[in-house]
Parts: sequence; structure tokens; C-alpha cells
Amino acid sequence: MSETLPPCPECSSAYTYEMGALLVCPECGHEWEAAAEPDGVSADDGVIRDAVGNILADGDSVTIVKTMKVKGSPTPLKAGTKVRNIRLVPGVGDHDIDAKVDGFGPMQLKSSVVKKA
Repeated sequence: MSETLPPCPECSSAYTYEMGALLVCPECGHEWEAAAEPDGVSADDGVIRDAVGNILADGDSVTIVKTMKVKGSPTPLKAGTKVRNIRLVPGVGDHDIDAKVDGFGPMQLKSSVVKKA
């Protein structure tokens, strides 16, 4: 495991801590296994996973789990926005999903901010 702990897959809090074999978020109380690697590519199998650990595939529909600012847009991309027909692009930095978001156009997303619909 690296020296810095990953953020919480539920609320994206940076204040996670280890408790035995689990990682714990003090803000939302979410607990998960440290070996599960919730944000993207797993070191074990090279499969891209969403924020809660579901395996993603080309053509899946996903839902945004965290409201985030979009560079060049006055309105944020809100949590709960559904994105259809994604395309996976492993190995392109940390943004591993190509998608067309209604109202925003084509963009790249991180698998750690989406949940399989």
C-alpha cells in the first residue's frame, strides 16, 4: 500500500484512516477493504471498477456520485447525472472513461466518481 491513503469512495473525503485490514472514513462512516482499490484500475487484474467496486464495461450506463466543477462551464456536473454508453480507455492518465454527458458534451471521467447504473 502507498504512503497516502485513498479518498473515501462514498463521499471522496481525504481524511481516511486504517483500522486493522479496513479503511474508514470519519465523515460518512463508510468502511472498505484496503486491497479493494476503489478508484479505478486494480493492481491485480487490470479491470476498471466504479466507485463502489462494480466492474465497468464498454456501453454501460453510469451515474455521477459527486458534484464537480467542469472547466469552462459556469454550471457544475451534478451528482445523480446519468451517463449512457461509456467507453473505457485504460492507461490514459487517471481519467479512464470517455463519455458524452447530456448538456456538457464529450468529456473524460474518472471511474472513482461514477457508479454503475
